[in-house]
Amino acid sequence: MRYLLPLVAGATLVVGLASPAQAAAASNEWTADVSGRTVTWGGSPRTGLIELGSHRLAQPANAVTAAVTGDGVVDVRGLRADGQWTEWLEAPATLPVTTSTIETRVVLSSGKASRVKLTAGQAPATVAADDVSVAAAGRSYRVYATREGLVGGTTANGHTIVSRDHFVALPSRRGLANKNSGNYSVQVCASNGRCEWAPVWDVGPWNTKDDYWNPSATRENWKDLPQGKPEAQAAYENNYNGGKDQYGREVANPAGIDLADGTFWDGLKLTTNSWVTVTYLWTGSGPVGTVRTSAANGTVNVRSGANSSSSQVGLAGNYAQVRVTCQLTGESVSGTQGTSNVWYRIASGKHIAKAYVAGVSGATAC
Repeated sequence: MRYLLPLVAGATLVVGLASPAQAAAASNEWTADVSGRTVTWGGSPRTGLIELGSHRLAQPANAVTAAVTGDGVVDVRGLRADGQWTEWLEAPATLPVTTSTIETRVVLSSGKASRVKLTAGQAPATVAADDVSVAAAGRSYRVYATREGLVGGTTANGHTIVSRDHFVALPSRRGLANKNSGNYSVQVCASNGRCEWAPVWDVGPWNTKDDYWNPSATRENWKDLPQGKPEAQAAYENNYNGGKDQYGREVANPAGIDLADGTFWDGLKLTTNSWVTVTYLWTGSGPVGTVRTSAANGTVNVRSGANSSSSQVGLAGNYAQVRVTCQLTGESVSGTQGTSNVWYRIASGKHIAKAYVAGVSGATAC
């Protein structure tokens, strides 16, 4: 369960750039007209996201400034050389990479924005270190997980929560994926050996600016805490910040991740809030793929071996991104991505059929 403010649902968002010519032209200064647009409100506390899409720069850059006419702030991220995105940063921001492609979104807490002007350039001083971990799998920490519930509510990225849903919430929008996207996904493993791969579609629990998986130098808040320790855990266990979260509320549990009901009950087979091991997959490196399935439950089985008779050891949710350690030949499977006898190993003793994974490139043989 998430201990945050009530959800407020809203309408569908439609956003366009100021003009077709502007959208096509590569430049390091551009504008977006967002006046009169309807915003999808979701999350808790409520936020409105206006997705402005990607913009091609005329000159590579690593710093972005933004001026908003009206209310709101702008999040920016850059495309890395491996085809993955950096984390979202609130402008003005120095990105961890120099890039030729920038993506932006307007974040509203109330009111509305009418126009956004953005400028990209080179940071005048020290450049932030790349946010990709040396370890191929990505950074991994043991944190306390709670069940989100809230069926029928709206997540921070505009997704309507359904029964037995498969996604997670983290207490920072720096790792918030777009709706129906898994470019920020996690691998969550319980002590019973089961794991689920799920996209990050909501913000919480407790805090909204606690990217605890990042080192102190780049962590947005609570920079004096050890990397990997959520502020809520420190508040609950050590009376950090007087035992309160960023909103001054008494922290009632040490949660660092919320799990949607399907992730909690079906993927991990949990019956109560528990400690889990979370791998933040976008902080890794190497081949990745996106899970695609038309199954009614929105998941794909993860097996202990490269065939459907091997034991089921977890699930991968639709749109989740998986890191592929290697590939091997196994049972032929027909799925959303066609028929194939190739299986991907996505963790030790964890395999998924290629027939359900799109976009993998560069995977080596096991």
